[in-house]
Amino acid sequence: MTSAAESRTLGAGAGRVALIGLGPMGAPIARHVAEHGYALEVWNRTAATAQEFQGIAKVAANPADLAADVVISALPDIDQLTDLTPSRVLEEWARNGTRYLVVLSTTSPEKVHSLSARMASYGIRVLDAPMSGGDAGARAGTLSLMVGADPEDFAALRPLFGTFASTVQNMGPTGAGSAAKLCNQIVVAGTLVALAESLDLARRAGLSQEKLVEVLRGGLAGSAVLELKAGKLLRRDYEPGGSAVNQLKDLRYALSLGNRLGAELPVTRETASLFETAVALGLGHKDHSVVQELFRSKRGEPE
Repeated sequence: MTSAAESRTLGAGAGRVALIGLGPMGAPIARHVAEHGYALEVWNRTAATAQEFQGIAKVAANPADLAADVVISALPDIDQLTDLTPSRVLEEWARNGTRYLVVLSTTSPEKVHSLSARMASYGIRVLDAPMSGGDAGARAGTLSLMVGADPEDFAALRPLFGTFASTVQNMGPTGAGSAAKLCNQIVVAGTLVALAESLDLARRAGLSQEKLVEVLRGGLAGSAVLELKAGKLLRRDYEPGGSAVNQLKDLRYALSLGNRLGAELPVTRETASLFETAVALGLGHKDHSVVQELFRSKRGEPE
């Protein structure tokens, strides 16, 4: 029989964890969690993807079958999670002892607060913990997590977060993590657009784009975005990591938060307009570095 204090902490191997959504981010996160000794269950809409985890995790037939202390949602947004969790599912989770729901999605603080209120009636605590670092960071286990949580809840889940993230910061109460991630996304999207403009100007000026990237890396213009996306930009290789349509979703949330708080965000508004155009051109499911194609011809279409 565990004490109340012990039951608040989920150190390695000390708790049951379920993960929903085995996409480019969720799949490597699930592997890291299992490697650190947690009893893992997984569910994915595409069953064949979930079956690849046989041997390191229990594969649930549906979300209601998940029996875990912590459920992690690695879905694109809270909307998909809501669709999967009608009352009967939440009743099962509560019956099976679920105490925490961790949302890794990039979403709005308002949606997090609404989800938290809904889960409270089932005795489930919500932590929003959106992540930055892309699929490369997820594979390496070096993500940056911006967490919105009660301090005691954060302390209880901090060891679990450390299995797949190297930077973990409690930004404040529930919803604060999502607000922080929107700030992060402003920088990511704006940097991608700036890199696209820079490389296009270099091409038109007859410069080597490869050499330009090297000098950017060595100076003040260097960034994690440049390191992760330079190859895609130079090769025009837009196999996703993060997609353009998800980047647009995040920018819309940021603008909505800005509108509510009176922040003008002029650069973000222009950046969002460019991603709107990319999505309208049918490029939404390509990597968000595809915004570069808007600068390569007057029509904004790939050459």
